[in-house]
Amino acid sequence: MRQKNHFFIKNIKSVVLIGYSEVFLELDKINKLQKLNTFIISSSHQSKMIDKKVNYKVFDKIDNKFKKFITSNMDVKNTLFVSLSARYIFKKQTIENFFSDNLVNFHWTRLPLDSGGAPDSWQIMREDRINNQLVHLVDEGIDSGPIILNDMSLIPRHCQIPIDFKYFRLKKFIEFYSKFIEKLKKNESFVLNSQPNYIGRYNPRLNTEVDGLINWNMDSYDLFNFIKAFDDPYKGASTFLNNGDFGKLYIKKVHLHGGDSSNHPYMTGIVSRHDNDWLVVSTISKHMLLIEEVLDSKGRNIISKIKTGDRFYTPYKDLERSKITKTVFNSKGLNEK
Repeated sequence: MRQKNHFFIKNIKSVVLIGYSEVFLELDKINKLQKLNTFIISSSHQSKMIDKKVNYKVFDKIDNKFKKFITSNMDVKNTLFVSLSARYIFKKQTIENFFSDNLVNFHWTRLPLDSGGAPDSWQIMREDRINNQLVHLVDEGIDSGPIILNDMSLIPRHCQIPIDFKYFRLKKFIEFYSKFIEKLKKNESFVLNSQPNYIGRYNPRLNTEVDGLINWNMDSYDLFNFIKAFDDPYKGASTFLNNGDFGKLYIKKVHLHGGDSSNHPYMTGIVSRHDNDWLVVSTISKHMLLIEEVLDSKGRNIISKIKTGDRFYTPYKDLERSKITKTVFNSKGLNEK
């Protein structure tokens, strides 16, 4: 509960995990070590990704059925409610009166600098190498509640694409979650730190198919980081070749290369050399891109079919669409606006 400038839960008995996480089973084990009951609630869309070994309940909104499940299984005042990418709208009255201000959210960046979604991709684009495990109280805003506890660390040098970031952060998250639960179990009280309202940045969620379209007029550094930001586990940054004969193509495994001759802006996207296992592609500035994977819609690498002199391009109409389309996920899935 929240009392003045402190957060604590007296004699915590249960934890309700709300949303989705790849490590539900690990979190349940941590709770059991502290002799806490675990309940998991997810939306109909997120529940499709949950491990079959996990027991969970599905609700698409916080209605009477949701509330009845909670009040029938636990004492709210002795329960920690944890939002993990939850797709519900938490209203002030519900947070204070139903959840008793025991609703928290875990976040992977330095709030308020990076509220919103897709933290791995945005950080790769910006070359931000600081990881921050953080838990804060949920309020009516987006990632805006007072901070309870945080732990910063450097992202290892080997982490280059989203899947690297994900596995590193999941490991750090499990460690951080365990420390937080252990402190709560010991009835520790946390000093709340309000987030300053004069700095901050909101990062919208990303849809690889729309937001991952490549603008070949980017500077070579920005182009390199942009393509990396949509690499595994995502489908890949996308573009077309020549007249679009291969359809939409997805690029992965890129390197920034300064070992060939300089470019001219008109050359951007042109395959200047084919070295069998990779392509050497010009950019708008001095560096080239070395590309190892060009995947078609079925995931097949078609590098062998690409010839020198071919050009990658993305139609302006598609790039414009990516700018005017906002990616929103609700409890039932993707909802483009």
